[in-house]
Parts: sequence; C-alpha cells; structure tokens
Amino acid sequence: MKRTYTREEKELVFDLWKQGAGYSDISRVIDAKPGSIFTILRDHGGIKPSKRNRAIHHLTIEEREEIRAGLSAKMSIRSIAKMLGRAPSTISREIKRNRGRRWYKAVDADRRAWRMAKRPKLCALASNTELKKLVIQKLQLKWSPEQISGWLKVSFPRQNSMHLSHETIYKTLYVRSRKTLHHSLAVHLRRSHKMRHSKHHSRSGDRGTINIVNGVSIHQRPKNAEIRKSIGHWEGDLVSGSRNTHIATLVDRKTRFTLILKLKGKDSGTVNNALIDVFKKLPAPMKKSLTWDRGMELAKHAEFTKATKIPVYFCDPQCPWQRGTNENTNSLIRQYFPKKTCLAQHSQKKLNEVATHLNERPRKVLKFRTPKEMMEKALR
Repeated sequence: MKRTYTREEKELVFDLWKQGAGYSDISRVIDAKPGSIFTILRDHGGIKPSKRNRAIHHLTIEEREEIRAGLSAKMSIRSIAKMLGRAPSTISREIKRNRGRRWYKAVDADRRAWRMAKRPKLCALASNTELKKLVIQKLQLKWSPEQISGWLKVSFPRQNSMHLSHETIYKTLYVRSRKTLHHSLAVHLRRSHKMRHSKHHSRSGDRGTINIVNGVSIHQRPKNAEIRKSIGHWEGDLVSGSRNTHIATLVDRKTRFTLILKLKGKDSGTVNNALIDVFKKLPAPMKKSLTWDRGMELAKHAEFTKATKIPVYFCDPQCPWQRGTNENTNSLIRQYFPKKTCLAQHSQKKLNEVATHLNERPRKVLKFRTPKEMMEKALR
C-alpha cells in the first residue's frame, strides 16, 4: 500500500532539506525511503511551497461536522444555519455541492473545498512571452539568474513589466507545476542541480551535525541547569554497537543518576517515542530540561516537548564537552558494552541492571556518595 505523507511531514522534509540534510538523513527522521523524499522535493524543485490558509469567512471542518450532525438529526437547513450563525443559503449551497442531504460527509466536503480553492496565478514569465524569450536566451548563454535580473533592470529601466527577481527565475526553473521554463534549462546554470540546494548541502549520507530545525541553543538553557543547582536537567545521547544497533543514555546533571533505554533503531520517531515513554513515568521534579547534541535522531524535538512539556536544548556543532556529564557516563557504560558489541541482544531488563550498577557506584564528584542516594535525597 502506497504511503501518504501528512502536511506536517512534508513541511519537515523541506525544512530539513533547507538546513542541508540529505535524502538518507531525512528518510530516517520520518521513517520513509530516500526515493520518497526525492519525489516530494523534486515536485517543488526543493523549494518549500507557500503555506495555504483558509479564508476566515469560509466554513471550517468543525462547522461541516455540525452540518452533518444536523442532517443526521433531520434538522431543517434554517435550523442548522441558525445554530452556526450562518446564512441559510450558505448551508444550502454547501449541501447541494456535496451530494445532498443523504450523502453529505464533512471530511469529503472539506477536502473538496481545499481542492476547489486552488486559484493558480500565472507567473510573470507565463504572462509575458517577450520576457520569457529573453530569459531563455540568456540562460542558454550561461548567464546566471542574478545577471539576467540585473541586466533587465538596466536595459528596460522604465518598463516594470520587463523586471523580475532572480528568485523568480529559479522558482520557474525548479517548480515543475509552473510549466513555463523547462527544468532541463537548469543544465545551463553554473551548478546544474536538478533542484534547489541549500548552501549547507552535502552529498554525505549522514551529516550528523546539521542545524536542527527550530532547535533552541544550549546558551539559552536556564542557569540552574548550568550550575547544577537542581535535579531534573538531563543530558542525552546514543551509544552505538555493531550491526547498526543503538541504546539511548540519559544522565541527570546534578546527581549523575543514569537511565539506559533499549532502541529498535536510531530514527527520530523511535528515539522520540522511547524518550517520551520514560519521561512520562518520572516524577515532576525530575522533568525540567533535556540537552542533546545535533544528531538527526532528535529532529522531532518539538513533538517530544509537546508530549512531555520538557524543553530541549542543543549543543553547538562539534562541541561534545558541552555534554561532558553524558560523555563521561557513556565511557562508563562501555565497560559493560564494549565497542563492536551487538546491542540488540540485550533486553531492557539487562540495561536496567547496568544502570543500577552505575547508580549504586560511589562517585568522587559526589564526595563518594552514590547517584541513587543523591537522587533520593533531592526527591525527599
């Protein structure tokens, strides 16, 4: 069965592409195939489409649900209109255009409204054949869109109809739905990409430290977390083993109390769900913030924060010392799971036993008290 993607997933694809992520990076975030990511991006030339908004005077999905409920209850059109504060004619037209009283469905009606609301405007080059002809000629001469835009303003200073921005030329080349400049003309650009690329773009399969979309910097983290004044401020990371196996580690900055989580994979959905599950079980004083590196596994940090109310802060690229507590804890965990160990063979029960060993081990930084003692004292 062919998979469909939600509007939020498509927006995330374009945001990550703009940040410089590759197809493989993005596919791991939304648990899809790299080919599907390419298809989503190709149709719009790698340029994020403008967000569509419903006009305030149009019927909403909630109002359409009320209409459906009213029809099921055999209410009259005037009664439904009065209940919604709408004109009877509005309700009447809505029902007639969506298969009548008997077959009216709110979801189908709403989808049809979105589909019919599309009013594609002709782009500047589609409505001006002379301008289009000039742009094609200059592209074939290897002129850049910026050079073409500048030359047009100099050559036709008083003809605004002959002016256009270089961004318009790029969009007309790359966004295939415009059907004005054939995308094959992109071969004349200095970098003949098939779609618009970010300046951060890399052909690498996994950049590892790209800019997380809407990620909050560690420099905005509360001072209490920085000076280890209170519990509940966590540092997290992944520990990797052979055969592409991984576990997640969490350590409290103040008490060094450690949690180890079994993972089925390192995609953002799997990591997100594992973190949400464990944090929901913790008492409120232990849930204040989470600090992570810029790995793709936490690209869905907004969903994590929405589910747990815990803000996430991201370290600067290539600055592991900003999560020094977690890095040190990971080195202790390697005593139990050396490198090149397949981590899939270990159950969550085994991981809990290792975490217990670490939490009951006296630590010099805690004046030879154990993380467990310190956490219990703080909770009391």
